[in-house]
Amino acid sequence: MSKPELVFPLPIKAVVIDLDGTLLHTAPDLAEASNRMLAELDRPPVAEETVKSYIGNGVAQLIKRVLTGTMHGEPEPELFERARKIYDRHYSEVFSLYSHPFPDVVEGLEAFKKAGYRMGCITNKIAKYTEPLLKDTGLYDYFELILSGDTLPRMKPDPMQLLHACEEWGITPDQMLLIGDSGNDTQAARAAGCHVFCVPYGYNHGQHVHEMDLDAVVSGLLEASTLIRKA
Repeated sequence: MSKPELVFPLPIKAVVIDLDGTLLHTAPDLAEASNRMLAELDRPPVAEETVKSYIGNGVAQLIKRVLTGTMHGEPEPELFERARKIYDRHYSEVFSLYSHPFPDVVEGLEAFKKAGYRMGCITNKIAKYTEPLLKDTGLYDYFELILSGDTLPRMKPDPMQLLHACEEWGITPDQMLLIGDSGNDTQAARAAGCHVFCVPYGYNHGQHVHEMDLDAVVSGLLEASTLIRKA
């Protein structure tokens, strides 16, 4: 049986937004830390566009992909543990060096705030970087709830973070919208029963967002704000 056709604007009470590739262009700093790590390991550098294609499943997967040059490769455990410590040291130095909001992000957040939506940031980035990065880029104060990749036992594409947000706010999943940039976001939203929009400019392992199961592709957060209304 086909899904009922959505009628826009969607009635929403809360908006949760992905970080890397949706709110912030973080690939330059992730690439910088990756290449500093590789240099220390006497390995050749990787292009920023390559690192960009590796983003989305947490820092451990990013490091493994950088080390192996593949999406699902497994480096030697000893090498991985050494590389992870080196990467963490370098990323701690550069995590907000070049990162900045994408176009229309601040304008979109202001529109959500003015409309009275509850707002959260849900990311697979670990907590030690999430809040400092949001603060350094001026976005922290927009969010009343921030869930990082290590806040709960599971992260996207698992629905746990989204369901936790619903529980925190006392709303049902169909009253919440997730805005993201990847299959991790669409899979988590569908599993949770939330609405999901995706932006086309983010990090999605080279896959076009138009190919995914979502409610709308939006040019940015400002356009997203025009497709929803306060429930």
